[in-house]
Amino acid sequence: MAKARSRAAARKVKDRWKAKNWYNVLAPASFDNATIAETLADEPSKLSDRVTEISLQDLTNDFRKSHIKLFFKINKVEDNNAKTMYIGHTLTSDYLRRMVRRRRSKIDAVYDAKTRDGARIRIKPFATTDRRIQNSQKKIIRLTMRKTILLKARSMTLSEFIKYVIEGKLGSDIYKSCKTFYPVRRIEIYKTEVLQQPTIIIEEPKPVEPVEEPEEEKEEKQKSEKTEEPADEEQEKTEKAGKREPVEEEELVEESEEEIPEEIPEEVPEESEEPVPEEKEEQKAPEELVESEEEELKEEEESEEKKK
Repeated sequence: MAKARSRAAARKVKDRWKAKNWYNVLAPASFDNATIAETLADEPSKLSDRVTEISLQDLTNDFRKSHIKLFFKINKVEDNNAKTMYIGHTLTSDYLRRMVRRRRSKIDAVYDAKTRDGARIRIKPFATTDRRIQNSQKKIIRLTMRKTILLKARSMTLSEFIKYVIEGKLGSDIYKSCKTFYPVRRIEIYKTEVLQQPTIIIEEPKPVEPVEEPEEEKEEKQKSEKTEEPADEEQEKTEKAGKREPVEEEELVEESEEEIPEEIPEEVPEESEEPVPEEKEEQKAPEELVESEEEELKEEEESEEKKK
């Protein structure tokens, strides 16, 4: 009898596994409803308050964010999808060890802030310095951290503030405010916890999606653009031609002015007349020489006769 009961109990256990179904765990809308994990359950009611952990690298595919771990809690089940809400984040222990070294000071604190939509969140920042500092300086740094955290939380909703913290913008703002009092090395938000979910519903502005035009209107626009293009080209050509006309006239005037001195008919005969008398002189020169020689000879003969 005992063996039969044990066999029946084993069959019931097997039947329970067969009755279970797989459910997709989805991230909140602020994380684009990405699938975080898959889980088993035989009833949807048993999925509520389950917590899943995932690194920010797996959500954003950014290997620089592998040290950030996010925690989500299931709060609603629809069909085979389990929706979650953000409950907090932490940094990995190895990353924190690298930040803190010997002969350096670590200033950590805990603050409870309230967001614009009524949510309460606990923030745990810490700052590191290059050297050891006094307690009075640590107190000033803690006050500046508290002031910046509370101011930023009041002006944002919970989802906006979470993104602001995870992206590292809050740490950079605290660093800028603390830099005036002491040159801090680095500031990190190593842990957050959501104490109370939002009580006021505030609709976040959604990005405007481009409206798709019907295909008929697209074809008409393309045709109108094609018909307008040649007209624009003709206008450009006429404008270019109108701009070039005065330039061409000036060039023609310059060319005509350069050609005028070469085609003057008056200079050509002067050049032809000048060598003509030279040639005549060259032809008459020997006759004149002969006559002059004959006269000289006659004079010499006369002179000789007179002497005799």
